[in-house]
Amino acid sequence: MIQIFGKTNIDFLGKKYIALGFSSLMFLLGLLAVFQIYTGKANLGVDFAGGLSLQVRFSQNVTLSEVRSALDKVGLKDVHIQDLPTERKILIKLKKTEQNSQDIIEKALKESLTTKEPIVESITEIGPKIGQRTKKDALLAIAAATLGILIYIAIRFKFHFAIGATVATFHDVMAVVGIFYLLGKEINLIFISALLTIAGYSLTDTVVVFDRIRENLKVVAKGAMTLEALMNKSINEVLSRTIITSLTTFMAAAALFFFGGEVLHDFALAMMLGIVIGTYSSIFVASPIVLFTTKGSLIKR
Repeated sequence: MIQIFGKTNIDFLGKKYIALGFSSLMFLLGLLAVFQIYTGKANLGVDFAGGLSLQVRFSQNVTLSEVRSALDKVGLKDVHIQDLPTERKILIKLKKTEQNSQDIIEKALKESLTTKEPIVESITEIGPKIGQRTKKDALLAIAAATLGILIYIAIRFKFHFAIGATVATFHDVMAVVGIFYLLGKEINLIFISALLTIAGYSLTDTVVVFDRIRENLKVVAKGAMTLEALMNKSINEVLSRTIITSLTTFMAAAALFFFGGEVLHDFALAMMLGIVIGTYSSIFVASPIVLFTTKGSLIKR
C-alpha cells in the first residue's frame, strides 16, 4: 500500500473535546437549516417550493449556455435547466414568480434561438402540495438510509460501533445541509441525491477505521493498552489509506465541479464538502463516540 505519511503517532483522540465541540456547532447549524427548509424559508428548488416545468424541443442541437443566455436577457436568473441531448430537448424549471412566466420563456427562446425553432411541448405546474410531499419523501429517504446504516453496522460490528457510525454519518449530512444553507445554495432533489451519496461514502470511510480497531482489539489484552491508545494506534495505521482514498475521490468530484456543467455544479460541491467532512468525522466523531459509549469495555481480559 502507498504510504504518504509513513509511520505516524498523532494523538487524534486527545483533541476529541475540541473536535466534538466544533461538530456540535455544525450539527446545530444543520438542524437550523432543516427547520428553515421544512418551513419553506430556505432557498428551495422548484421540486420543493413549486413552480413551472417546461419541456422544449429544438430542430437542432442546442447548448445549455445558449438557453441560459436567452433567459438572462429577459431577467430570468433563478432557472434550472436540464439537457436531453439525444432528443434535442431542454427541460426548464423555475419558481413561479409571475403569472406570465411561461409566455416570457417562450418568447425569449423564439427571439434568441429562432434558427433552432424552439417548441414548448409540455408544461407542468408543480403546486405547493406536491412540493410538501416531495420534502417529506426526501426526509423519509434520509431517515431510511440512516436506519439501514445502523442495522448494517450493528450486525457487522458491535452496537457501540453502530452508534458511532450512525452519529458520524448523520453529522456529515447535517453539516453539508448547514453549509449549503449558509451559502444560499438551492435545495433540490439533486442535492438530496448528493446527501444520500455522502451518507454512503461516510459509512465506507468509517468502516475502514472501525475494521482496524476491531483487528487490534483481538490481539490486545486488558491492561496492556487503554482503548483510547488502541484507537489512536488504529487511526494512525490507516491514515495514509484514508487520505489517499479521500483525495482521489475529492479529485473526481472536483473534476465534476469545474468541468461537469451547471447541472452538476451543486451536486459536485456537496460531494466535495461531504468527502472532507466524512474523512474528518471518521476520525474525530465516530471513534470518540465509540470511546465514550464503551468506556474501555471492548478490550478483553
